Amino acid sequence: MKPEVTGFFDPRTWSIQYVVADPETKKCAIVDPVYDFDESSGQTASMNADRILAFVREKGYAVEWILDTHPHADHFSAAAYLKEKTGAPTAIGERVTQVQKLWKGFYNWPDFPADGSQWDRLFADGDTFRVGNIEARVMFSPGHTLASITYVIGDAAFVHDTLFMPDSGTARADFPGGDAKVLWKSIQAILSLPDATRIFTGHDYQPGGREPQWESTVAEQKAKNIHMARYRTEQEFATAREARDRTLPMPKLILHSLQINTNGGRLPAPEANGRRYLKIPLDLLTGAAWE
Repeated sequence: MKPEVTGFFDPRTWSIQYVVADPETKKCAIVDPVYDFDESSGQTASMNADRILAFVREKGYAVEWILDTHPHADHFSAAAYLKEKTGAPTAIGERVTQVQKLWKGFYNWPDFPADGSQWDRLFADGDTFRVGNIEARVMFSPGHTLASITYVIGDAAFVHDTLFMPDSGTARADFPGGDAKVLWKSIQAILSLPDATRIFTGHDYQPGGREPQWESTVAEQKAKNIHMARYRTEQEFATAREARDRTLPMPKLILHSLQINTNGGRLPAPEANGRRYLKIPLDLLTGAAWE
């Protein structure tokens, strides 16, 4: 079945958020929502999430799921905020616990529950669920992160940061727990879906200053993706990907966002003075390129 897919582009983080709806039942899922954060002032806001909620109300949709594809390194997840507003269950891949354990150590959080209990459901590879009457399934798609998954909802695949638009190539694989060879295998699994499968990516960096884009097909990715068309073997891809990654600065919000996103999108609890504080480990990501 063919869900109605609406993308919401956030120019601050180049992220695409999605509402995926069954047109028959008017039930929907929200995928990879953004909670706004300004690193210069420390302000948080719900502008992106509220824009999605307004759209859902306008369309008469009922939210069945709030889905994250992985713990994001470049924006805060709005999953907790949207659950509070809609009551819909939150979900992510079950290997998020591996990411939690890794970053628990980085942040020196001895009491942090690295068991995935921050979400209502942890999906395993091959799990199925429904959005209205449309069948959905989960593909484990690691490489970019340890926990990345793809949601295949009807004829639409939400591939997070594994594949970008064909003119932008593929995701980096140098975050803690990332692996370029593992990423190659995940991409091959996605490209084995039927050629007509619609591919919805998680970011668009607007190469050449073009307008934001986020929808392609498996056939287009196989024919035109600048990395997959050029690198034909796992080793060729991994060598090129790793060389490229060494030139990239870390996302500006990686140390901010992982402490939010490993906690299901929850902001830190207020301290005695009523203010919330982020914790930034110094000299953790050594060797990364500087801007």
